[in-house]
Amino acid sequence: MPAAPTPIVPDYDGANVRGIVPALLGPNGWSAGAPDWMPDLIVEARQIVLLVLDGLGWDQLQQHRSVVPTIAGLAGGPITTVAPTTTATALSSITTGLTPGEHGLIGYRIVLGGEVVNVLRWAVDGQDRRRAQPPADIQRFPAFLGRPVPVVSPFELCSSAFSEAHLRGSVPVGWRASSSLPVEVRRQFDADQPFVYAYYGGVDKIAHERGFGDFYDAELRTADRLVADLLEVLPPGAALLVTADHGQVEVGDNIVYPSAELLRHVAGQSGEGRFRWYHARSDVDELVAALEQELGDTAWIRTREQMIDERWFGATVPPQIASRLGDVAAVAHAPVSYDDPADTGPFELVCRHGSLTSAEVYVPLLAGMAR
Repeated sequence: MPAAPTPIVPDYDGANVRGIVPALLGPNGWSAGAPDWMPDLIVEARQIVLLVLDGLGWDQLQQHRSVVPTIAGLAGGPITTVAPTTTATALSSITTGLTPGEHGLIGYRIVLGGEVVNVLRWAVDGQDRRRAQPPADIQRFPAFLGRPVPVVSPFELCSSAFSEAHLRGSVPVGWRASSSLPVEVRRQFDADQPFVYAYYGGVDKIAHERGFGDFYDAELRTADRLVADLLEVLPPGAALLVTADHGQVEVGDNIVYPSAELLRHVAGQSGEGRFRWYHARSDVDELVAALEQELGDTAWIRTREQMIDERWFGATVPPQIASRLGDVAAVAHAPVSYDDPADTGPFELVCRHGSLTSAEVYVPLLAGMAR
């Protein structure tokens, strides 16, 4: 049997999504120079829009370059995202400039107040937890280094609890159709805004629901046209910077169901399918042994303390943030997902993410100037 690959721990001190906003909005600004992993041409820009294409990993981009000629023609390369490679955690690191261990939205489903809360929905079993767990108390840091940056995103996200948590202090600018995104960005630049943040989630949605194939290719073409439209409407001297929060792995029906013997050691579960946290019923070492025996061929088995020591979530993870995690995690390196009956949605996901494989960790950081 071939040896398991090594998890790709995010490079938080180097080429990482959490460093984008500090590089652009820090004390010196982008015109004074940028890290060597930032595309060079942004130094020349008078205005910048940062576009997050949710779910577009670097590996998938390389495999589909012929489908996305505009994106493929931009300058730049790959950087790492965060751990877990999941939207709630990564978007929070992008907007705050902090590691997961610092901002505390350290997964898709985390323990808050003794419950496992779905951070994107801010809910438990469909029941809203905004009053019980106020977003401003759970994630205390302002977005964009405290600047009132315009955020151009779907209208329905503007007032969500998750937006309140990871976009605090920003100025929501909602759109109802993706064709409006470039128009809204141009309006912000015409109003002399130096920096605009924009979000588009179509690639992630289609990958989850349809997997890689014709529907995915069609969505990539749509995202590529969106990028082309943005470049077309940018005023002279403005730049577009494109990144993503994570990549994807096609899992399909490769769902691993825990055995009754394993569940005998488990008091509960959190996280997500490719980064599944198990909460020990009693003895953590017994849980580790059971997970190694049952899932060790397809996953990296790590305790919470091991991950913190290996800096999966950054250099600092305060105790109150660590308490939001489980005791032991199965982090998939094979194209599988680990079932949790409480982690459900309207349909079975075809593509998933969360783990630390190349397909999930590496994301693009690409730039283009106004035409």
